[in-house]
Amino acid sequence: MKKRSLQLLALLLASTFVFTACKSSAKNSEDMKENATEEKQQASVDETDDRAAADEVAALIDAIYVQERTDETDAQCKAARDAWDALTDAQKELVEGEYADPDYFGRDTGDASKDDPLNQDDIGENEILVVSFGTSFNDSRVADIGGVEKSIAKAFPDWSVRRAFTAQIIINHIQARDEEKIDNVEQALDRAVANGVKNLVVQPTHLMHGAEYDELMATVEAYGDRFDSVKIAEPLLGQVGTDASEVNADKKKVAEAITAASVSEAGYESREAAADEGVAFVFMGHGTSHTAKVTYSQMQSQMQELGYENVFIGTVEGEPEETSVGNVIAAVKAAGYQKVILRPLMVVAGDHANNDMAGEDEDSWKSTFEADGSFESIDCQIAGLGEIADVQAIYVAHTAEACGVAPKESAHTDDLKEGQVYLCDFNTDSSMFHVNEAKDGKGELSLKDGKMVIHISLVSEKIVNLYVGTAADAEKDEAKWLQPTKDEVTYSDGTTETVNGFDVPVEELNKEFDLAILGEKGTWYDHKVSVSNPEISSED
Repeated sequence: MKKRSLQLLALLLASTFVFTACKSSAKNSEDMKENATEEKQQASVDETDDRAAADEVAALIDAIYVQERTDETDAQCKAARDAWDALTDAQKELVEGEYADPDYFGRDTGDASKDDPLNQDDIGENEILVVSFGTSFNDSRVADIGGVEKSIAKAFPDWSVRRAFTAQIIINHIQARDEEKIDNVEQALDRAVANGVKNLVVQPTHLMHGAEYDELMATVEAYGDRFDSVKIAEPLLGQVGTDASEVNADKKKVAEAITAASVSEAGYESREAAADEGVAFVFMGHGTSHTAKVTYSQMQSQMQELGYENVFIGTVEGEPEETSVGNVIAAVKAAGYQKVILRPLMVVAGDHANNDMAGEDEDSWKSTFEADGSFESIDCQIAGLGEIADVQAIYVAHTAEACGVAPKESAHTDDLKEGQVYLCDFNTDSSMFHVNEAKDGKGELSLKDGKMVIHISLVSEKIVNLYVGTAADAEKDEAKWLQPTKDEVTYSDGTTETVNGFDVPVEELNKEFDLAILGEKGTWYDHKVSVSNPEISSED
């Protein structure tokens, strides 16, 4: 009897344990479900909050993506930047609006601090206002627009050079992202009036007499009675002409300059040598519905007149019709070329060059050429016309014609003194080969026994030798290879780097000469360089 009672008690305890365990397990399961629900709800709340924060920034960006400046623009630009900075990395990826995307603030286009907005007062009585459409790509703004502005400033030292952009959308982008303020045309003209400017010359960097040039003319003419004299200089390609066959000296110079630069950057000895290897050069302009669109057809006529049978002109907008990407591809194929080099026929290598031409989207020119399947290779050169010395010289000539003042000529060898060090511009035909950014495009020129030598510091140690002459000659004449020095350069942020430097003999200032470079992989490349604008070094 006692044994049976113990068995019943054990069974009861076991049942109680099982019941309690089941109850506990059920409770735990319910708790887990509740926790999962709460976590899901919290995640939904977080996602909603992230989206709301991103949408707020997108709305602020869209608000400044406009072509008209208002009294609220400065505050709106700051608000957009502050709101962007407050986002997490994950939230930044969610930014999407009518115009807004993560690249608006997030894309690295170079160091804006290297750019001079040229919005200073104390102008004086004579001003040259260089007017550009503008670009938010910092490196291109410095090299292309800044290159033209600096060339004009050096040619006319008695005039104050100032800047204006016509695209308020771009002005707002730069101000919001980089806190750099650039005048629009009205602001620049008001600044000139307030500073007592009497003689104003406006030099557009526009390519042609198109819609933007017409709008600029109208704006400037409204200020005509505020100055003693106002002159508007020619755009880069000069007068439009009447039909597709009409060319001029400016178009010829630009055609020669961009082709030479592209051939050199591609590593060919000549355009003919590239043609022999099946290479076509395609230069992509913007295009326009304006009657000036015939200018693009004229540039193709100019290429043909020069005998540049492997050079083709296209446009993003496909106006005129023969310049559309489809028609250009058909023309290149019909001519039998298997390799294509794309380069912008634009003053700046900005959004169109980086996205419409060289972008990875399926509708970019690069992608469209690749999708056609008819070509062995498609290469892109991201470089604007504004960085080419011969193009800068055209703007200088147009400015001189407008203001009636001859440009100042750079010093010649006879003006230099033995033992004196001069800072000179070291001009090259390629954005891939240039003086280190810490040197502001300059080298140190000295004169000894009547012979000039310029010392240049390059961007790295990857160029191991130089040779004054062509690549073909360099391979046969190792004894005359220029040997590197080890130069330490200091950047604007205080960091330092060791790079290769070279002492390059210079026969004549302001004259282009051949300078071949040897890279780490053992291949020689041809380049054209020139040395100009010697100024006594302040450190000397």
